[in-house]
Amino acid sequence: MQAGQQLDLFDGGGAATEDPLPFAGSDEAVVASEFDDAALIAAISGASLRDHRALTGEAAKRRLAKAIPALEGLCRRFTGFGLTRPIPEQIAAVKAIAAIGGPAASLAVARIIADGVIRGSGLADAVHEAARLRCRLPEAVVLDLLRHPNPCMRADGAACAHRPRADIIATLVDLLGDLHQAVAEAAGLALGRMGRSEARPMLMRLLAEQPSADVIQAVSGIADNACVVLLGRIARAGTDLAADALEALRDMDDPQAAAIVASLETAAAGLS
Repeated sequence: MQAGQQLDLFDGGGAATEDPLPFAGSDEAVVASEFDDAALIAAISGASLRDHRALTGEAAKRRLAKAIPALEGLCRRFTGFGLTRPIPEQIAAVKAIAAIGGPAASLAVARIIADGVIRGSGLADAVHEAARLRCRLPEAVVLDLLRHPNPCMRADGAACAHRPRADIIATLVDLLGDLHQAVAEAAGLALGRMGRSEARPMLMRLLAEQPSADVIQAVSGIADNACVVLLGRIARAGTDLAADALEALRDMDDPQAAAIVASLETAAAGLS
């Protein structure tokens, strides 16, 4: 692909192909829980349509990071198929990779998407797992996702937007007014993580009405006095988010935030 050329992952063009037949295998279904790690990884590489769910599910259950290459390989065996309907083996494999988690999983899912391994309707599942992992996708791929007609794809694309490229920022700012609230909120979170003040009104509303660890993280780099006050209220409330809010306040180079942290620490010392 030439520099600056946009990658269109969502073009259904190209020669149509028949979906592949299941791999040949034993007449007996596997009992994946009886395999040791090495045997499980070997079995994933040649998983049949009948057995792939048991094998990939067992790898996910064990959080078996060593199985990620085999799971990615299972996805790639079907590259070029799935334009008309999702390939079950691919979807099960990418979900197992995401369930295992970690940096290696993020890189694997990003490669699967960037290389066009999963196509057609199955791509939505892969993008959703990429959003859960906060994968760093190529900018051209992110831009395609942000402009996708499916609002779920736009929202998941925003979760994968990390690099503050001018056209990505402009598209995210436009998405703050998206008619689908989930898309607008995802755009606000992405812009906040990039340190863009355009997201502040959206994030302030979420901080007041629907606070979460993601919102606190996104607003911390663009917080004004009103945001600091809201973070202070959350920190004082003693909820599950109190520690996140307190940490965000500690990280700010702001006198008001420092005063709130000092008062909370004094109060905590008095109770001990």
